[in-house]
Amino acid sequence: MEYLFKENSVEASLNHGTLTVSRDEKIGFRPYELLVSSIAGCSGSVFKQIFEKQRMDVKEFKITTKVERNEKKANRIEKIILTFHLKGTNLNEEKLRKNLTISQKNCSMVQSVQGAITIEENLEIQNV
Repeated sequence: MEYLFKENSVEASLNHGTLTVSRDEKIGFRPYELLVSSIAGCSGSVFKQIFEKQRMDVKEFKITTKVERNEKKANRIEKIILTFHLKGTNLNEEKLRKNLTISQKNCSMVQSVQGAITIEENLEIQNV
């Protein structure tokens, strides 16, 4: 990876193209958005892999996030709340909660921030 610093942004040259990072959301992705996206993407991917292996009939899967930041400490991220929304047929809530625990233990991004950022996971299931 290579990073080129410009006046109001940093451009990362990555395998799939250029990623622009900036404090100004009109110029590029904000750093905290990338951190939260990495955690949600990793956790969600591991979770999805588990429920797909179990052949659960999930028709729709999305994650929403909320972030709590501490303005007194450089606006650091203190807590990320991930809500996993699943729609499907005959979804077993107990099994899905267990899968969330397993996914958190196997997500490299969650494990990387453990002890520094609280990760809270919620589950919303809609059987259709």
